[in-house]
Amino acid sequence: MKSSNDSGANRLIKSTSPYLKQHAYNPVNWFPWESEALELARRENKPILLSVGYSSCHWCHVMAHESFENERIADFMNANFINIKLDREERPDIDQIYMDAVQNMGLRGGWPLNVFLTPDQKPFYGGTYFPAQNWFKLLQSITDAYQNNFDKLLESANKFAESVSDNYGAKYGLGNDIQNLMIEDFEKSVLSIQDKFDKVWGGMNRSPKFPMPSIWNYFFHLTYYKPNPELRKHLYFTLDKIASGGIYDQIGGGFSRYSVDNEWHVPHFEKMLYDNGQLLTLYSIAFKETQNPLYRKIITETVTWLKREMMSGNGGFYAALDADSEGVEGKFYVWSHEEFVQLAGEDSSILSAYFDVSLKGNWEGTNVLRVLEDIPVIAKRFQVNEDELIVKIDMFKKVALDKRDERIRPGLDDKILASWNALMLTGLLHAYQAIKDDNLTDMINQNANFLRESMIIDDILIRSFGSKNEGYLEDYAAVIQAFITYYETFGDEKYLMTAKKLADHVINNFYDENELLFYYTSEKSEKLIARKKELFDNVIPSSNALMAENLWKLGVIFFDAKYKNMASKMVDQVSHLIGKEPEYMSYWSLVAINMMNSTAEIMIIGSDYSQFLDSINKKFIPSKICLATEFSSELELFNHKTILHNQTTVYLCHGKTCKRPVFSAQEALDLMKE
Repeated sequence: MKSSNDSGANRLIKSTSPYLKQHAYNPVNWFPWESEALELARRENKPILLSVGYSSCHWCHVMAHESFENERIADFMNANFINIKLDREERPDIDQIYMDAVQNMGLRGGWPLNVFLTPDQKPFYGGTYFPAQNWFKLLQSITDAYQNNFDKLLESANKFAESVSDNYGAKYGLGNDIQNLMIEDFEKSVLSIQDKFDKVWGGMNRSPKFPMPSIWNYFFHLTYYKPNPELRKHLYFTLDKIASGGIYDQIGGGFSRYSVDNEWHVPHFEKMLYDNGQLLTLYSIAFKETQNPLYRKIITETVTWLKREMMSGNGGFYAALDADSEGVEGKFYVWSHEEFVQLAGEDSSILSAYFDVSLKGNWEGTNVLRVLEDIPVIAKRFQVNEDELIVKIDMFKKVALDKRDERIRPGLDDKILASWNALMLTGLLHAYQAIKDDNLTDMINQNANFLRESMIIDDILIRSFGSKNEGYLEDYAAVIQAFITYYETFGDEKYLMTAKKLADHVINNFYDENELLFYYTSEKSEKLIARKKELFDNVIPSSNALMAENLWKLGVIFFDAKYKNMASKMVDQVSHLIGKEPEYMSYWSLVAINMMNSTAEIMIIGSDYSQFLDSINKKFIPSKICLATEFSSELELFNHKTILHNQTTVYLCHGKTCKRPVFSAQEALDLMKE
C-alpha cells in the first residue's frame, strides 16, 4: 500500500535524499529505513529486501530502470518482500554492515548493493547489479527458500550476522603484538607498494585507477623525514599524470572518482566532494614543496569549479555530480571532433594535438580531453611561442566551458554531508596556505561558519543538513580536523574550542574502553545487528586514524597528556598492521610517523600574527602546531609568553625545550631547521 500524501508516490517522497526521491515514483512500494518497515517485516513475517545505492551511481540507475520500474518485477517484490531503499551516503553505518556481510558470503561488493534479510535484519544473501531477468529469477528463488527452507536460511543468516560482529580484537589481533615502530619499518612497508607502481602512467599498476589521496599524502610525510628521491619522483609523476588525464576535467576543473583504464584517461564521470577535497590538500602540499605552476593551476581551477557548481547559498557544499546526463554516461563532458574543431576555429590543429582530439575519437567515437604532451613539445612542433600557446589554450577553455554549459547538466546530489564538507574545508585551508589567494577566504569562512552554526545542534554534530541523525565517527573526525586546521591557518580560537568540545563528545560516546579505539556510531545511535569500527583506509581515510591525529594535536595544543596517551594507544593497537597493510593503513602510517617525530610548538603573539602564520604555513612542515594570538590567550602553551620589544614575537618549543624568542617568520623557520 503506497502513501496517499503524494499521488502515485511511495514513502520515499518525504526523504531528504535525492537518491531516495529518484525512486519515489517506482512501482516498487519502497520504504526508507525506519521502524515502520522493520516492524511490518516482523508482523507479516516477510524477508526484507535492502537495496543500497547513491545518487551518482551509474549502475544504480541502470538497475532502477531495468527492474524497479518494471511493473511485473515490482508486483512480485511488493507481494513477497518488505522493500527498503537506502542512501549509503546518509546511512554509512547500515551500508558498512551489509557490505561486509555480502563480502563474507564470498560475493563481490559494490553498488548497487542488494541484500536479503530476515525480519530481524540478519543477512542471508546478496549481491550487486543484476540484469532484470536474473533479478526476477533470484527473487523467485529467495521467496521459495524463505517459504520452504527457512531453517537452513536462518542458519546462514545467523552465521553471516556473526561474521559482521564487532569483535575486532580477535579478528585483527589488535594490541596483541604492539611494535615500537622505527623509521625503517615505514621504509620497509613502502617497498611492497613500490613494487606495484606504474612507471608509465603513474599511480599503481592496475585498472580501474583510483587516486587514493591518503597514500600519496603519506609519502609526502615519509619523505619529509627520510628523503627518498625515487619515491618523491614517482609521487610527482603520479600527480602530473592525474592532472593531465581525463580523470581531471580539463575544461571545467575538478576530478572524477576514478578512471576505468590504467592511463587516468576515461573517467567514471561522477564528481564527488570528498575526492576533490582530499586532492585539493594533496596538490596544495605539492605546490608548497615545488612551486610548480601546474599544481597552482589545478588548485585554482578546482576551487573555481567548486564555487561555480557545488556551493549552496547557505555556505555548505553539495555531495556529488552524477556521471550521467540524458541517461548517457559522460555525455556532458565529451566532445565530437566536429564540435571541437568548430569551437577551436583556426587553432583547431594545435589544440587538437594538445587535448588529444582526433576524427575517430579517443573513446567510443568521442573525445575525452587529456594532455599527452607538454606545452613546450606542442609549441615546438607547431612553431609557436609557449606563452602564446598558453593564451590559446586558456581562451579555448573559456569558450568550451560556455558551450558546454548549454548542454543538459548531470544530476546534482544536493545533500550536504558533514564529513565531506569538512574534507573540502581542510582542502581549501591547505589551498589558502599554499597560494595565499584572498578569494578563498570568503568560501572558507562561509563553509566553516556553516559547519559550526548549522551542522552542530545542541552540541551534537548531524550527518546531513536537514536531517536529525547524529553524525558518525567519520563526521566528527573530519570536522575536528578541519577546525584544528582552521585555527592553525587563521588563529581563531573559537574553532579550536569547538574542535575540543566535539572531541570530548566523541570520547564520551564513541570510545571502546576494551579495544582502545572508537566505534563508528555513538552509543546513543540506533541499535543495529552490529556496532562497527572503521580501521582501514578506503578512499576516505580511516575515521579512527583521523581521530588519533586529532587527539594528538589537541594534546599538544592544550598541553593535555590524556589526549596524547589516548592517541598513542590507538596507534599501538594497530602498529602490527601498519607494516602488513601499507596501502590500507596509509593514514595510520602518516599519523604514526608524525607522532614519532616530536611536534614543534610555534607560538606567535603580536599584531602581525596573521602575516607570520601565512609565511610559516606556506612551507610543508608536518611535525608542527601553530598557535597564534594578537594580545593574549588562555591556552597553557602561551603561559609566560609575551610580546617583546613591541614586536610580534615567535616562541618555538620542541620536545619540552624552548628556543630563544625571534621576531620574524623566517627566523622561526630557520630555528626549526636546526
